[in-house]
Amino acid sequence: MIRGYLCIEFMPRGSLENHLFRRSLPLPWSIRMKIALGAAKGLTFLHEEAEKPDYNAKLSDFGLAKDGPEGQKTHVFTRVMGTYCYAAPEYVMTGHLTSKSDVYSFGVVLLEMLTGRRSMDKNQPNGEHNLVEWARPHLVGRRRFYRLMDPRLEGCFSIRGAQKAIQLATHCLSRDPKT
Repeated sequence: MIRGYLCIEFMPRGSLENHLFRRSLPLPWSIRMKIALGAAKGLTFLHEEAEKPDYNAKLSDFGLAKDGPEGQKTHVFTRVMGTYCYAAPEYVMTGHLTSKSDVYSFGVVLLEMLTGRRSMDKNQPNGEHNLVEWARPHLVGRRRFYRLMDPRLEGCFSIRGAQKAIQLATHCLSRDPKT
């Protein structure tokens, strides 16, 4: 069983949030994808391999906190906890947190890395405050993806890689958690 622990580790290069939103120089595409892969591996570890004695995976929060489920059971909270914009719709509606909720949250973080935008940004124009809702129309169609990409990258990214990353984000952000 996974138990909730607070682990603090000094990150000499700073957090992803710091690099995406607080620095003047944009985080390069290759580094963004390296971070996305590392986070995906961390989630895989937590969801599938946490019982094994290998403790190299590291994830800092997606804005959610929970006591891990035992076996096939999931944990139901009496109140929804965490950062709203990272929370899966089914979790917000029911308080029922599953591994699929983590996948949705990963999709939001991946979208932040692709767009260079925060999950919730009141400084964006009306209708664009919520990143996921703003991005949904651009997630379909191979040519529309350019509207999603962080303009600070100035086109310095793999087109095929960006299309695959957007396809992955689309799957993670599905309104139907079963998909």
